[in-house]
Amino acid sequence: MKINNKINIIIGLGNPGRQYHYTRHNIGFLVLDALADKYGQSWQKKGEKEVAEINIHGEKVILVKPQTFMNTSGKVLPALLKQGATIENVLVVHDELEKPFGFVELKVGGSHRGHNGLRSLMQIGGSDFVRLRLGISRPTNKEDVAEYVLSNFSEGSDKVEEIIQKAITVIEDIFYR
Repeated sequence: MKINNKINIIIGLGNPGRQYHYTRHNIGFLVLDALADKYGQSWQKKGEKEVAEINIHGEKVILVKPQTFMNTSGKVLPALLKQGATIENVLVVHDELEKPFGFVELKVGGSHRGHNGLRSLMQIGGSDFVRLRLGISRPTNKEDVAEYVLSNFSEGSDKVEEIIQKAITVIEDIFYR
């Protein structure tokens, strides 16, 4: 999918804290960590977020990891918007229960479909941002969703790095103009 939006901010969704590092819900953080590493940048704590600045194909891009926990990820938007960003210039990298493990897709707009991190962002900035959806599959029982998304990758975890690299390739392709 070709994205017409000029992306200059990438927000990865996840939860702060060592206990959440390698969980399904933190795939957005994992992708941004890998991007920062690839471009030789480190994270700086700024208010309720961690940020790193990278340059992809000549374009300055701010990476953002909200430190407010998933359900209140949108708290990072007012500061970003105050600095001149627009929601159309934001790419959000997030886990997607409704897609099979390993699925990677760009999408513009749409609903949150029960994803509390997306819901929080939409309540503050609307839904006109670009998304990179990373499939984590869904547990069989609906009652198990909360525990499932906060559990570490296990089955198929050897493919997590492959998915992260695929996500990075998709992100970098956005900047080929």
